[in-house]
Amino acid sequence: MSDSDGQAHEPAGLEGLPPLHSIAKGEVVSVQTYGAFVRLPGYKKEGLVHVSEMSASRVENASEIVDMGEKIWIKVIGREIQGDKVKLSFSMKAVNQGTGQDLDPNNVNGDQDQRRRRKFRDHTGNRITLEAVLNTTCSKCGCKGHFTKDCFSTPGLQYALVPEEEDAASRQQPLLTPAVAPQLDSDKKKKKKKEKKMKKKREGEEGVRERQQQQHQ
Repeated sequence: MSDSDGQAHEPAGLEGLPPLHSIAKGEVVSVQTYGAFVRLPGYKKEGLVHVSEMSASRVENASEIVDMGEKIWIKVIGREIQGDKVKLSFSMKAVNQGTGQDLDPNNVNGDQDQRRRRKFRDHTGNRITLEAVLNTTCSKCGCKGHFTKDCFSTPGLQYALVPEEEDAASRQQPLLTPAVAPQLDSDKKKKKKKEKKMKKKREGEEGVRERQQQQHQ
């Protein structure tokens, strides 16, 4: 099975290779930790099924999925010329292993995987450095250290994080040092003792007045 690309003129160095996006059944001729090499009938060049292309789930070792001599369905997802060598890449997860049906007929998932791999290799996904972020001034709030798309402040206002933290700190009561705490306890005891004396004195005075009034009566 092959697509219309296989009918076009092959680039120099890729003649005699299975067409891109074609599906075929091949034999596993070598199993490595990182993947398995598969030979297709009628072709001399073997292709690699990387562990990332063996299953939709994460695979640590190719031996978990395939064995030597096993027949598997594959889809040709890559044909590259690297120096004087030709590299063939196959995928198992793009094909139903029971029926040979193409599970990615429009090659959408395959294209996304290739873009992710290219970004990982050439580091284009990490162009923004920490220094660039720190030196960036947000056009929304005027603060430095973040991009406008990451700003959560309303236009024209500064971040409210610092004032909130300051208010919380001002509401918090100061911690008592070991030297101050006993002194406060002592002051409280003296105050209570003084209040008791005053209360007794008032009660005594009131008692004297009551007795004087009774005598006059």
